[in-house]
Amino acid sequence: MTSASASFVGAIDQGTTGTRFMVFDRAGQPVGSAYREHRQIYPQPGWVEHDAEEIWRNALVVMAEALSCAGLGLGDLAAIGITNQRETTVLWDGATGQPIHNAIVWQDRRTAARCDEVKARGLEESIRGKTGLPVDAYFSATKIEWLLQHCRDAVKGRRILFGNIDTWLIWKLTGQHITDPTNASRTLLFNLDTLDWDDGLLRLFGVPREILPRVRSSAEVYGTLRPDACGDHLDRIKAAGRSGETPVAGDLGDQQAALFGQAGFTAGEMKNTYGTGSFLLRNVGAVRPPPRAGLLSTIAYALPEQPVSYALEGSIFITGAAIQWLRDGLGIIRSAAETEAMALSVPDTGGVYFVPALAGLGAPYWAPYARGTLVGLTRGTTAAHIVRATLEAIAYQTRDVVEAMLGGPAAAGGLPSLRVDGGAVKNNFLCQFQADVLGVPVLRPRVEETTALGAAYAAGLAVGFWAGLDDIRRLWQPERTFGPVMSAESRDRLYARWQEAVQCALGWRAEV
Repeated sequence: MTSASASFVGAIDQGTTGTRFMVFDRAGQPVGSAYREHRQIYPQPGWVEHDAEEIWRNALVVMAEALSCAGLGLGDLAAIGITNQRETTVLWDGATGQPIHNAIVWQDRRTAARCDEVKARGLEESIRGKTGLPVDAYFSATKIEWLLQHCRDAVKGRRILFGNIDTWLIWKLTGQHITDPTNASRTLLFNLDTLDWDDGLLRLFGVPREILPRVRSSAEVYGTLRPDACGDHLDRIKAAGRSGETPVAGDLGDQQAALFGQAGFTAGEMKNTYGTGSFLLRNVGAVRPPPRAGLLSTIAYALPEQPVSYALEGSIFITGAAIQWLRDGLGIIRSAAETEAMALSVPDTGGVYFVPALAGLGAPYWAPYARGTLVGLTRGTTAAHIVRATLEAIAYQTRDVVEAMLGGPAAAGGLPSLRVDGGAVKNNFLCQFQADVLGVPVLRPRVEETTALGAAYAAGLAVGFWAGLDDIRRLWQPERTFGPVMSAESRDRLYARWQEAVQCALGWRAEV
């Protein structure tokens, strides 16, 4: 149970482009936040890496900054929850704590050929039957295999540990080697029926069981903050509280955390998170869903002494990252905040469509060799048209996945509304166009950072800060509702042209 003097819960939200720490009160409202980006490392085309030590250092810095900003110390926190970019793979030396290689990021495509080999052996259906996942370089198994094979000298004679970023941070904070089912279910090594690592898949990918973390529920105490974990970073706030006793107590993969933060506890509820990629999750309850073309079966959350809740997921690889590319790659914007005004400065895209397959296409296509494609360019095309086409592409990709989940258009009645979150939902143009292209209301919550909020909720449940799911459900409130205003005829015409543009991207094969 939580200390009576602790009035807040903290959450580390470790994402693809940066790390955030947020502090929430009992009403689920943020009282402190800090964020820091980390480097994106591209050793070769199609390869993406992160420095796990840099991520760890940044986590400490933002913890200190957020608590200092709020005028709080560690003693004011009932618990710290973790949420993380999923699939990103770290191997480290269990004795020294040093990574043996940069983390291989979920976007990385270096093992696509290995996945092709597995599929050529006719193993994909059996693997999907166990894991709910297609065989794709997106997931952790082939990343682990690659690291073990290419870092043999660094591995030899050492006690090597594997983790996605959640496990890495929990280990650094507490010394415990732990993950939860939402993250384990993204490795391509976890059996959704037995809720354990699958020995057959471990043999297939050459992964020793002893390097894998223990799988615990999504909302329990994993350990307490080690007194020496934070070094000098938190010296100025340690005096305010019991730093060695702070529980680390909740763990959810980022997209499941967003569903949790959106109070998506009832079967049928759906959310979309707009981050580096976009991820739609639909809670389907305690019965594992049958495989559905183009979608993933995954675990929504696992609470102690309760049946696991499953979800259908559509993973869109590049959405917010496309905006980052406009800024860093093309230089046509200086910040994401400019995109709304630029999009509204033109009445439409002038016939331009952008398919942002910069790391292949995820759901519902699963086309690793698709490449980004701009079509419909003329001499009249301006930067504003391209920016608008990029924002519209985010909404079109969402419709692709919604229709795969529902078996038809949302406007036909299968989805009463869509809850949205993530950094991009600050963009009113995007939210309105999303409502228009789906034909259903889009609900933006008062707390947009629902990924961090979900991790805080899980940690708070673990220590009794909140009594149960009903307490959390009552806290959810919409900040704004965007109702569709576009005619059905216009909506379907624009979407049909989008589908033609996707076919152009699918037809472009490039080396990885």
